[in-house]
Amino acid sequence: MANAMVLTQLLDALAAHHGEQSAPWPSDPYLFLVWLHCGYPASEPKCTKGWESLNGTIGVTAENILKANPSRLADALKPGGMIPELRAMRLQEIAGRVLKQYGGDLREGLKGLALAKARTALKQFPSIADPGADRILLFARISATAAVPSNCPYVLVRLRTGQEQANYRRTYCEAQRLIEDGLPRKFDSRIRSYLLLK
Repeated sequence: MANAMVLTQLLDALAAHHGEQSAPWPSDPYLFLVWLHCGYPASEPKCTKGWESLNGTIGVTAENILKANPSRLADALKPGGMIPELRAMRLQEIAGRVLKQYGGDLREGLKGLALAKARTALKQFPSIADPGADRILLFARISATAAVPSNCPYVLVRLRTGQEQANYRRTYCEAQRLIEDGLPRKFDSRIRSYLLLK
């Protein structure tokens, strides 16, 4: 109970300083994967810029991406940053896998899986490791995981304990433990936590 009060107060303080936050990325797992590959180096502005270009020229459905000419697809991704040819290839790989393995509905395919299996399934996609899988499952409201922003797992650890662990994996796991201990296993509170810590 004390941990929950402390973490809630901390999140309230972050919200008072930065304002409540909202996600600029799609919540659907497949669309999130597309959005993520629309920019490189991946950042919200780059991914959003590439997403808008792709959506406006080719479309973001798996069918549209698969049937697109690779060079035209790469051209559509150029506003999002570097290596558009590689990102185009990865998008076609993602689209193909979603259609073949999930009948075009990744979200529905993940919903029936245990958490460990859902994470493993997501990690089969390019550029997705545990933090990305946790983020997808949380924002898609498939599992109220203790997702931690991959680029700053140390924020919560530093605020609560003063110093992060020596290695990234340990710091990430410690941040997850603090969320697990400090917040109810509810989508809204954990999504809010993710966005404010980010």
